[in-house]
Amino acid sequence: MEAPTKAVLRVAAISGSLRRASANTGLIRAAAEICKESIPGMQIDHVDISELPLLNTDLEVDGGFPPAVEAFRNKVRGADCFLFASPEYNYSISGPLKNALDWGSRPPNCWGDRAAAILSASGGSGGSRSQYHIRQVGVFLDIHFINKPEVFTKAHQPPKKFDGDGNLIDPETKEQLRKMLLSLQAFALRLQGKSEYSEV
Repeated sequence: MEAPTKAVLRVAAISGSLRRASANTGLIRAAAEICKESIPGMQIDHVDISELPLLNTDLEVDGGFPPAVEAFRNKVRGADCFLFASPEYNYSISGPLKNALDWGSRPPNCWGDRAAAILSASGGSGGSRSQYHIRQVGVFLDIHFINKPEVFTKAHQPPKKFDGDGNLIDPETKEQLRKMLLSLQAFALRLQGKSEYSEV
């Protein structure tokens, strides 16, 4: 009998920051590297939201969406779970991420009944207030967030967390990220009613 094959989870990862050297996008890159190196069965797919127009229902014609929105919604629908990485803007969610959440929620809601985790790299709070607002939005969207571990990265405090290109270089933060990804993997599989391994 053949050995069971690792169930592969596809994770749609969305950064709430659009700038080139974003630390939050760097967290997503680090997550993808960690999965390749040490978490079999988990694949991070970075979903770019920079081309999404601002939400305007006048852009919905005959039940359809603009091409960039439709492509985004297809990627969300095709994911097994989600990873959000967002800065904190004025004690809350970044505008680009809120816009993406809103486009995905347009009927039919693309987010529902799947697991998710949140990362944040920001100033003094590490993005904690942003994360709790994302969780609040997720209640209506029927997204199921893991509760632990929480990863609040204080991007501007020593030791240095990121290089000039936004790449994560801090070993302690990488280990926190690895533990979060393992928690997300276990929770997502449990929601799907699967074990870590599945028969082919």
